[in-house]
Amino acid sequence: AVLCRPEFITIHTAGGSAMMTAAAEAARDAAAKENVPAPQLLGVTVLTHLDSGDLAAVGQGSSPADQVKRLALLAQNAGLAGVVCSPQEIGLLRGVLNKSMLLVVPGIRPAGSAAGDQKRVMTPAQAAELGADYLVIGRPITQAANPAATAKEILNSITARAA
Repeated sequence: AVLCRPEFITIHTAGGSAMMTAAAEAARDAAAKENVPAPQLLGVTVLTHLDSGDLAAVGQGSSPADQVKRLALLAQNAGLAGVVCSPQEIGLLRGVLNKSMLLVVPGIRPAGSAAGDQKRVMTPAQAAELGADYLVIGRPITQAANPAATAKEILNSITARAA
């Protein structure tokens, strides 16, 4: 049997410090027991389809940026490898988190593409320039007439801006 070992596992930061710490310890312990590299745990902060009004509706009076910062710092202190955040919080988190913390960023939309249900979005090149480690780009590619060409265009937009 072929075993698939995930490189990343996401957990919800809203579960709190104790849960995140326990998850990080369990991942390390299980990996050590199997003598394999531990997966990197990523804490999901505030989903990219939520804005201030949505947070208020569920009883969280903070702005998305304040809530993301609070949850990301909890994740860092709990020993997670990084967080999942919207592109709108990349700059904020790069200013407050350790440089080793990974930022995995959904809500990526190439220029001219529809935002869909996403409310906190940015282009791939902008997100990369701000310091995202990984970009999550789903529907702009999967719903394209030519997904491979679209993926290549996105990659070219990032590398052209970096040059």
